[in-house]
Amino acid sequence: MKKNLLFVVAVILTACGGDIPKVVQTSYQTMTIKKSDITIPLKYSATLKGTSDVTIKPQISGQLMEVCITEGQQVKKGDVLFRIDSRNAQLELESAEANLLAAQAQESSAKLEFESNTNLYAKGIVSKYVLDNAENQYKQAQASVAQYTATANRARVNLSYCTITAPVAGLIGSIPVFAGDQVNSSTYLTMVSGNAKMYAEFSVSESVLEERANGDAEGTLDDFPDVTFLFKSGTEYAKKGRITSITGTVDRTTGALTCKATFPNPNGVLYSGIQGTVVIPFDVKDVIVVPQNAVVRLQDKSLVYKVAADSCAYSVIVQTVGISSERDLVVTSGIEVGDVIVTEGANNVQEGQRVLF
Repeated sequence: MKKNLLFVVAVILTACGGDIPKVVQTSYQTMTIKKSDITIPLKYSATLKGTSDVTIKPQISGQLMEVCITEGQQVKKGDVLFRIDSRNAQLELESAEANLLAAQAQESSAKLEFESNTNLYAKGIVSKYVLDNAENQYKQAQASVAQYTATANRARVNLSYCTITAPVAGLIGSIPVFAGDQVNSSTYLTMVSGNAKMYAEFSVSESVLEERANGDAEGTLDDFPDVTFLFKSGTEYAKKGRITSITGTVDRTTGALTCKATFPNPNGVLYSGIQGTVVIPFDVKDVIVVPQNAVVRLQDKSLVYKVAADSCAYSVIVQTVGISSERDLVVTSGIEVGDVIVTEGANNVQEGQRVLF
C-alpha cells in the first residue's frame, strides 16, 4: 500500500516537472478614472475660549472684604463679584467734597467782589488795578473749584473701585483669593468668560487656504461653509459655527495662520479651555478622486499603477493636493479620465505585472 502511494506521488511530481507549485495572485481590484465632486472634511485641533474672556484684577490696593461669587457661577453684566475695604476711599471722598465746598464758597465771594468792582470802576470810583486784581482773584477761585472738583471725582472713582462688578455676562473661572487677603493692581482675582458665544481657535496651513480660495482674491469669510465642533469623545456639538477671523500674517515657524470659528452657546454647555476638533467641509468639484490605497508612497513620490492595453500595470507619478478625506485623495496630474488603475492590492504590484486576465 505504501509503495502504491509513493508511485502516485512520483507520477504527480513527474507530470509537473518536479516543481513545487507557487501561490500567485492573479487578479487585482481596479477602477476606471472619472471626474466627480467630493466633500472633504478638514479637521483641526482647537481650543475653546469665550468671545469676551475678561481677567479680573483690582484697580486699587486694600483688604479684600468679601468674595460675592463662586467658581463656575453664571453672572450677568454688573453683578457684584468682590468688595474691597472702602473706608479709606470713603474718607478721601468726604475730604475732597469738603474742600470742594470751601472752594465753591470762595469762588462765590470772589465773584461778588469782581462784580462789585466792575460797577465801581464803571463809575470811576476804583482804579483799573483794583478791578484787575478782583478779576484775578475770581479766576483763581474758579481754578480752585475745578481742581477740587477733579479731586472729588477721582475719589468717587476710587471708591467705586472698591466694589468690583462683572464687565460682561458669563461664567466665573477659578478664584485663588479669599476674604481678608491684601490685594493690589497685579492680583489675579478671577476670569469672567463671556460664554454667550464661544470661539474655537485653530491653525490652518497657508496651502490649504490657497486651495480653498482657488485663486479668488475677492473671497471673504462669508464664502466659508458652516463648521462643526467635535468634543474629544467624538461627540458632535449640536450647533454649527462660522469662521469669523483669520490672522493676516503667516507664522514663519509653522507656515500656518490662526483662525477662529465662532459657535453660539445659548445653553452654556461650552466652556473656555475645552479642547476638541473643528471640522470644515471642503467642497471640491469636477476633479479626479482615487482611493488612498491606490496611491503608493515611495520616498517623496506618489505612484499609482496604471493598467496598459496588454493588461499589465506600470507605475506613473501622480500629484495630489494637500487635502484628503479619510478614504480618498484628489489627484491633479499623472492620470486622466478613462485610465484604469489598480486600487486594492496596489502595494503588491510589481512593475509590468499582468493584473487583468
